Amino acid sequence: MNKKNPILSVKNLNIGYPNKLIANNISLSIHKKELIAVIGINGAGKSTFLKTITGDLPKKSGEIKIQNQALQQLSSKEIAAYISVVFSNAVFSQNLSVYEVVALGRNPYTNWLGLLNEEDKKAVQQALRLIEIEDLANKKCNQLSDGQLQKVFIARALAQETDIIVLDEPTNHLDLYHKAFVFKLLKKLSQKTEKAIIFATHELNLALQLCDKIILINNEKAVIDSPENLIKSKILQQLFPSDLIQFDELTKSFKVNTDF
Repeated sequence: MNKKNPILSVKNLNIGYPNKLIANNISLSIHKKELIAVIGINGAGKSTFLKTITGDLPKKSGEIKIQNQALQQLSSKEIAAYISVVFSNAVFSQNLSVYEVVALGRNPYTNWLGLLNEEDKKAVQQALRLIEIEDLANKKCNQLSDGQLQKVFIARALAQETDIIVLDEPTNHLDLYHKAFVFKLLKKLSQKTEKAIIFATHELNLALQLCDKIILINNEKAVIDSPENLIKSKILQQLFPSDLIQFDELTKSFKVNTDF
């Protein structure tokens, strides 16, 4: 992994809205093959951070660079060639087939008619194969389970052939099995495709087990480190009231305090 040339870098970044600061002074570098979780309590700023680094929300101040280019100097189409996004509230027609939804990932590269050339078709087929949903290609999305639909969205992001994939709550509405499945899938993809994958999540225990880095946003501050270093720093114990939830260093997991 080349630590000298980050795919995405953030320096002294302040995020939020016109009359509200959400988090300040965020600095980090993101490299190929890294799986990175953004964690924090509800309202801490996880989604705000993701929307800011993808250009969907203006930064308040600071610096965001993609491949050494300032984010604000890139057009939406240029950003889409670097970052593919899977947001949990994605709007699309459920009458589309799986193949058609995955093919939407080629929009930054197709002509004005949206016609797929051979290179586009190859990228779509490869994405279907990597996610192992080739058998679903002709199914309508309204026939899919939530778990299958999440795979389709991830395949669409892969078909976009970007260096960075950003996901907001990719395991929302999934049962425990499918949550673990999606986490392991993202880990495998980050290694196999050498992409950087960044996602917001409430699944703290899974994130601590599988991610290379954690971005913890809490009380308008962001701490970025490996799961091991975050555990050693004891900062995780401060995330929730200890009378309700405690962090167990031995098992590296959050547990309900059963004392009454």
